[in-house]
Amino acid sequence: MRTGISISVSPEDRRRLEAIVLDRNTPQKHVWRARIVLLTAEGAGTTAIMREAGVSKTAVWRWQERFMDEGVDGLLRDKTRPPGRAPVTLERVAEVVRLTQTEPPHEATHWTARVMAKACCLAVSTVQEIWKAHGLAPHRWRHFKLSTDPAFAAKLHDVVGLYVDPPAHAVVLSVDEKSQIQALDRTQPGLPLKPGRAGTMTHDYVRHGTTTLFAALNVLDGSVIGRHMQRHRHQEFIRFLNVVEAAVPAGKVVHAIMDNYAAHKHPKVQQWLERHPRWVFHFTPTSASWLNAVEGFFAKLAKRRLKRGVFRSLVDLQATINRFIAEHNQMPKPFVWRADPDAIIAARNRGFQTLESIHQALWTVT
Repeated sequence: MRTGISISVSPEDRRRLEAIVLDRNTPQKHVWRARIVLLTAEGAGTTAIMREAGVSKTAVWRWQERFMDEGVDGLLRDKTRPPGRAPVTLERVAEVVRLTQTEPPHEATHWTARVMAKACCLAVSTVQEIWKAHGLAPHRWRHFKLSTDPAFAAKLHDVVGLYVDPPAHAVVLSVDEKSQIQALDRTQPGLPLKPGRAGTMTHDYVRHGTTTLFAALNVLDGSVIGRHMQRHRHQEFIRFLNVVEAAVPAGKVVHAIMDNYAAHKHPKVQQWLERHPRWVFHFTPTSASWLNAVEGFFAKLAKRRLKRGVFRSLVDLQATINRFIAEHNQMPKPFVWRADPDAIIAARNRGFQTLESIHQALWTVT
């Protein structure tokens, strides 16, 4: 042992040190520090301690001295060290945030991390940390459209009321069509997924035609009625309504929720509606197709089966969609609406207020 090193471990300190070593949740750096002190108290030499604790000679000496000066608590504390680089000042952080929310001076639609780092004389990683801390992602954007329907609130409450509290002895159907579904084949076979490599698919394709899927989602049980049509005019819509009419049990009132597509309001469709008095049409507000429950089913179909699908013919595409609907109907789930309509109306009003303030600012500048 080095000259000047004299370690005396009290019974209380020994219990604490042994508890540190035996506790499986203790950080390993604390474990080997405690073992250094325990081995030193047992009279082990520096070489033996190095071998048992798996540390260097200087580490053994450092923690022996720390225990002499501060006891067990000193083993559990790391001395603070100055950072490797000076922290970014609040003024520079604010400047990065301000610039990110403005258009870049060069011909680009948004800032990138490298361009911002060059403009502010910072590291790319620093810019990324500032963006993350302030919830900024200039490379990302989202679509939006505020409905200008003057009867927005009334139509919203009407549709949501059918979802939340459907009438007794009635069927609530969400009806829509997904048009222009392409039967795309690839020019070359792709490689399958394997460890370390994603599946592959050629960027080019061969078109084998398109189909339109008419679908009616039963809100109460989640089942779907689907039919393929070549076009999506009022003639095809009436044919699909006849299919649904035959499928719904007699004596049930049918409440159909749909968007404002022209084919849904065609005079021939209105005549069909007069001949079938048990049907009631409910239209969503304009620019609010997200309110139609069947859109969720269309999104699931596109994401899980169509987007990466390979179809060698139009018949192959239609058969695939039919199998997807049949599989969905084996274990359907009722549609559950959770959003508060009053909160939606308030968000829409805030959106119009924001747009109005932006327009006023633009007029002031010009």
